[in-house]
Amino acid sequence: MFDFLRIAIATPEVKVADCDYNAEKITALLREAREKKTDAVVFPELCVTAYTCADLFFQTSLLDSAERALEKIRGASSGIFAVVGAPLRLGSHLFNAAVAVSGGKILGVVPKTHLPNYEEYYEKRWFSPSFESGAKEIAVCGQIVPFGTDLIFSCGKVEIGLEICEDLWTVHPPSSELALSGANVLLNLSASNELLGKDAIRKEYVKSQSMRTVSVYAYANAGPLESTTDAVFSGSGFIYENGILLAENKKFVRTPQLTVCDADVELIIKERVKRRFRSQKPAAPARRLPFNIDTDKPDLLRTVHPLPFVSARKTKLDQNCEDTMNIQCAGLAKRLSHTGSKTAVIGISGGLDSTLALLITARTFDMLNKPRKDIIAVTMPGFGTSGRTFENSRALMEEFGATALEIPIGEAVKLHLADIGHSEDARDATYENAQALERTQILMDIANKERGIVIGTGDLSETALGWSTYNGDHMSMYGVNCGVPKTFIRHLIDWIVNFADYGENAKRLLNDVLNTPVSPELLPPDEKGDIGQKTEEIVGPYALVDFYLYYAQRYGFSPAKIVFLAQAAFGEKYSRETVIKFLKEFYKRFFNNQFKRSCMPDGP
Repeated sequence: MFDFLRIAIATPEVKVADCDYNAEKITALLREAREKKTDAVVFPELCVTAYTCADLFFQTSLLDSAERALEKIRGASSGIFAVVGAPLRLGSHLFNAAVAVSGGKILGVVPKTHLPNYEEYYEKRWFSPSFESGAKEIAVCGQIVPFGTDLIFSCGKVEIGLEICEDLWTVHPPSSELALSGANVLLNLSASNELLGKDAIRKEYVKSQSMRTVSVYAYANAGPLESTTDAVFSGSGFIYENGILLAENKKFVRTPQLTVCDADVELIIKERVKRRFRSQKPAAPARRLPFNIDTDKPDLLRTVHPLPFVSARKTKLDQNCEDTMNIQCAGLAKRLSHTGSKTAVIGISGGLDSTLALLITARTFDMLNKPRKDIIAVTMPGFGTSGRTFENSRALMEEFGATALEIPIGEAVKLHLADIGHSEDARDATYENAQALERTQILMDIANKERGIVIGTGDLSETALGWSTYNGDHMSMYGVNCGVPKTFIRHLIDWIVNFADYGENAKRLLNDVLNTPVSPELLPPDEKGDIGQKTEEIVGPYALVDFYLYYAQRYGFSPAKIVFLAQAAFGEKYSRETVIKFLKEFYKRFFNNQFKRSCMPDGP
């Protein structure tokens, strides 16, 4: 369904050198994985024997027992793709191997390339690196199967590559070559012991490789029931998707763990297309081994954040707010100094966007050691201006030290409408746009008069929808908010309220702006004098608009998939009918208004 792969990292109970016991525990986890409709599951390194067998790896009895255990595991692989770790013999070599099974068959064997032999690791004592044999096949459980580091396991759009523990920690991991050869899901069987601070490093390696290879990367680690002669293992494991953490194991759990989530393979493919993911030299040829699983699922095992432009983690959100403000200020500072502008002219409506533009401009003037009185803030009440926004706009201009101008536009617009023979009672696009055009004319003329530039206030969400008057509020000399979506602007202003060194009056004003309905205020207020024209009733809730914008533009997902994700993200907040209604509205406006985006002013 929409190319989601249900993937699991498994940490089984193990008894060192007891392969029958280990096979029983592995197959039990395979049964559990099938019950959860898992497509692919990865187990830890050498889990069939346990990683810490040490010189027991030289014992023929252990190696024979491991192969018998693989026979049981192979038989339990119906309807699922699984990878387990086992020691395998090939001629005069013993390999630390990843064994891929599915549909009751062993599909192929991938040997470990980089054998750690430092500090508490002694793998070269027992195993040979992958390149020492040169063999392309290996005999396992009565089958002759492909053998090598060049194997990719394929099922539809899913292309799986394997590597083992230390392979990831090297300068050029095998997974990098596999990714360049087409693998979009990378599975790592690992036995990485615990040291203070090592888990964070391990996590960073997995995250980094997932991002570098633009892949789903699942890392399964040995658990705490391994031998503790000179090392302790925690079962720490993670699943990343293009650098984003989807799921992770709990550490030091002494019972079996199966951590399952749905990874988006289409997202990976789309991202690779956009980034033109390729090497500067031809990728090494890979041998593709087919397998079959049913990837359709009735549900979705992943969190879909309803506000994709807004980080769910507070520390990251705070950092994003600070960085956004710095980007906006740096861009505006350069534009002001480059043009030699004495002033900055802003239309203040008392709404979110113009408030943020004023805050950014004030901070930029402080950075440039320019007096804030050279910010010319203009409020231009019109037919739809409510008392609340009018009073807030006046208070904001005064609070932030701008030169405040109040220029009503009602009479000028009435005269213009009369000139073109348009009735004031016809509350259509002409009636609305005439007001926006009049306001822009005022701002541009003031900028000319006062040797300044007009600061645009429109945001990314409005730009996508074309929710602006062409050559009206659509136009400025620099648009400081043009890269900031509406849902993020709310959080940005809220962050400023909480972190900036403003007085209580400023904070009260900003909080009231945050609680004011979004509106262009081009139609008269209602009978109570409140805002009579609410944007979100027309174009849809901005939470939905920004959700659509993110997944349509960032990943190019189909409308059907966006509807599916929106339902997963918002649950019962919006009905399916509402989601579809406003998605259609989004696409209609997005396509119809490309001409406005084609001539937008500059902005960061």
